[in-house]
Amino acid sequence: MKKLFVLVGCLLGYIASYAQADYKVIFDITSKSVEDHNTVMRQVNGILKGSPDAQLEVAVYGDALDMVLKDKSKITPALTELLNNKKVSVKVCGATMKRNNKNASELIPGVEVVPDAIYEIITKQREGWGYIKVAH
Repeated sequence: MKKLFVLVGCLLGYIASYAQADYKVIFDITSKSVEDHNTVMRQVNGILKGSPDAQLEVAVYGDALDMVLKDKSKITPALTELLNNKKVSVKVCGATMKRNNKNASELIPGVEVVPDAIYEIITKQREGWGYIKVAH
């Protein structure tokens, strides 16, 4: 009986550790609204408080471009702090940047460029990531 309890305890510990390591979410933001930019920061930080090992990504495209531009972002300090966490990435759509005549040197340091944000989202979903659209 004692061996059974040990086995069940080990199994539960394994399941709990696997579930936490497998917490992956991609956020989709296209809004120009600073309120929405703050919302995604709040949501990401909330998940990190509850699950510090979660892997999180924010896909930025469309009208949300200003969120990641050095000279236009209203959330630079919060975004910079978030980018210091190795479990979080912020990726901006290269096609959106091209349409707006922007280049990588204009981004807040740490923001990465992907060729297409929608493709990035679909790829993450295929890999089993959860999906959250940020909007009001």
